[in-house]
Amino acid sequence: MISVDVEKKFRRLTTPRAAAVVGILFSLLFSTSLVLLSLAIPEDPAAGVDWVAAGSGKISFALRLMPFAGIAFIWFMGVMRDRMGEYEDRFFSAVFYGSGLLFLAMVFVSMAIAGGILATARFIEDATLQSQVLYFGRAVMYQISTIYALRMAGVFMISLGTIWWRTGLMPRWLALITYLLAVTLLLVISHSLWIMLIFPAWVALIDVYVLLANRKKTIQSAG
Repeated sequence: MISVDVEKKFRRLTTPRAAAVVGILFSLLFSTSLVLLSLAIPEDPAAGVDWVAAGSGKISFALRLMPFAGIAFIWFMGVMRDRMGEYEDRFFSAVFYGSGLLFLAMVFVSMAIAGGILATARFIEDATLQSQVLYFGRAVMYQISTIYALRMAGVFMISLGTIWWRTGLMPRWLALITYLLAVTLLLVISHSLWIMLIFPAWVALIDVYVLLANRKKTIQSAG
């Protein structure tokens, strides 16, 4: 019996090129979902219950977009870690991962509550009970998204900004903008979903810079 040694060849994984645009994809999906929800759900708690039927289409579409926005955000976190490379610090990375995942989890919970409001409102015949259920669900959704998730987004930005500032992986002006926007998210007191648009706008800015930097590096290598 002849034994044959099979040599296994392995190759190092590299970041997919498509990953470079996930930040922009997240920004578009997340912003669209927020805008649709903001247009469908009134900011006034005493707005009645008619908005549920009137905005059901917008809410349903926003809820379908948000899971894909979450997937894109996880890929964006991967791109940021890949850019850190060997300069990654365990302390700030732990804060970076923790705050990012908590932000995403809270957003998903908030969207699930919005979906629950939409799903149960039609089955409640008593107008008073329907109003109370909608008021409670809406209040919980806004508390999670505009208080807790928003703060986690601010911590996520501060951790990345600190890493960039200390390592020089990103320009100082970009780190300063990150700090300013992060402080705004941490200190702002608002129950409006519109304020959350700051975060996807920042993600889009970072991703555009990374794309331009990668393109410049490719041109220099080719030349």
